[in-house]
Amino acid sequence: MISNFFGLIFAPMFVVLLHYFEFESVVLLYLVMACGFFIYSYFKKERYKDMVLPSIYVVALSVAYYFSSLETVKYIPLTLSVIFLFLFIDSHYNKRNMILGFTRKFYSKELSFEEVEFLKKGDGYWVVVMLINTLIHLYVVNFTSDIVWAFYTSVGWYILFFVSLIIQIIYGKVFGVRLYSR
Repeated sequence: MISNFFGLIFAPMFVVLLHYFEFESVVLLYLVMACGFFIYSYFKKERYKDMVLPSIYVVALSVAYYFSSLETVKYIPLTLSVIFLFLFIDSHYNKRNMILGFTRKFYSKELSFEEVEFLKKGDGYWVVVMLINTLIHLYVVNFTSDIVWAFYTSVGWYILFFVSLIIQIIYGKVFGVRLYSR
């Protein structure tokens, strides 16, 4: 919950704060918040994986502060996108079935055989979605304004994921499950 909120407000608040304060002050504030997020995650979570996101924020913000570099800050969401891309690639090639696992976690009804088989193939689709997201992040970081960067890294990628999820659900209901009918 905290990581989702922090991810959502990270970029737009950063851009807004830059209009009122010096870069180093804003980065230092974010670094303090990231350290607080890291400490909270350390004491609240039990898995090693839960420490990756706060660690990335702390390291990247430390580098940005040291080099006084807005570009370093702008690469944080891109780095996270690349990590998710590799997680889905790994899941797809090692048959870990992340999408099936997410669906079972958040969908209360029992899945049919056909639905399970369709969802087992879902990681490949999400590799493509994550690749598109990563390419958009790369473009936004290097070729657009800070405002566009702030929009995409806070809200835009949620829109991309929501539309992608709707496409997957519609395709699954209309065509996908039929492919695996007995």
